Amino acid sequence: MLRNLWALRQVSQKTISTASRRHMANKVKEKQKLFQEDNGLPVYLKGGPMDGFLYRFTMALTVFGTGYVIYELFVPRKSN
Repeated sequence: MLRNLWALRQVSQKTISTASRRHMANKVKEKQKLFQEDNGLPVYLKGGPMDGFLYRFTMALTVFGTGYVIYELFVPRKSN
């Protein structure tokens, strides 16, 4: 049993270590410039149009969810 676990450990390490890696450009400096510039936008909207969409969608879900919870709390239920 221990021998099987040892073999499995060796195989898993070998396949992970030989996997090809993607070389991605470091974009940290660009993102720092974007998020630190003083353009009057809050930080959660500085990422572009998709950030604006996600913000509005989240706010709509929050308002809808709060309204639905209040509705469920105060609407009387029919008893059987």
